[in-house]
Amino acid sequence: MTGDEPQVLVVTGGTRGIGAAVAARAVGAGYAVCLSYAGDDDAAAATAESLRAVGGAVRTLRADARDPGTPALLLDAAAELGAVTGVVANAGVTGRLGRLADSDAEGLRRVVDTNVVGTLLLAREAVRRWEADATPGVLVTVSSVAATSGAPGEYVGYAASKAAVEALTVGLAKEVGPAGIRVCCVSPGTTRTDIHAAAGEPGRADRVAPVVPLRRAGEPDEVAAAVMWLLSGEASYVSGCVLRVAGGL
Repeated sequence: MTGDEPQVLVVTGGTRGIGAAVAARAVGAGYAVCLSYAGDDDAAAATAESLRAVGGAVRTLRADARDPGTPALLLDAAAELGAVTGVVANAGVTGRLGRLADSDAEGLRRVVDTNVVGTLLLAREAVRRWEADATPGVLVTVSSVAATSGAPGEYVGYAASKAAVEALTVGLAKEVGPAGIRVCCVSPGTTRTDIHAAAGEPGRADRVAPVVPLRRAGEPDEVAAAVMWLLSGEASYVSGCVLRVAGGL
């Protein structure tokens, strides 16, 4: 890595919601960004256009987080922009709202494979490369307050998958800390993104807002601010943490 080589941030699920907000803040901080997305080409194109309009160096890659080949493809694409020093494992799905007893095996498998296996595979590839290059990289995972609430009656399977992400964060931080690699987690509460519509209830953020101590849902940019702090030098002694951004929940 040369002094004038740009730092690159990889963000999975990076073209909508929290991921897109992280990408916008990263470009503002001087990063080049490489963003993966599952299937919404229009959203990816719009996000990339908005970032380039403010001078950002951007690559997008349509890829399935569940595919074992995705992490290498994504990090190879990112490396064409510069030195990859940060990775945000943001891609995730909730499955349909409802009781666990009413869920189907295929939906549960998709949740676990996307949220847990996909994050593990991405973390493994990033760590392998950073250790090989002696790069003090930073991995930020994205969990949910559901990991500790359990989300009864809504998505227990999703909650279980996010608890696994938090365990991954703690364990991996201890494993790779001696190499100077930091691993942290952001745990958002209810946030205004289209994840609620995908789960079957577009208005869920407003429905649950009254139980939040701050009496409102969060905004993607508020979560993105926490992610960017963890990536920054100001958090240089922070690793293995789960930072809740949940309005007091």
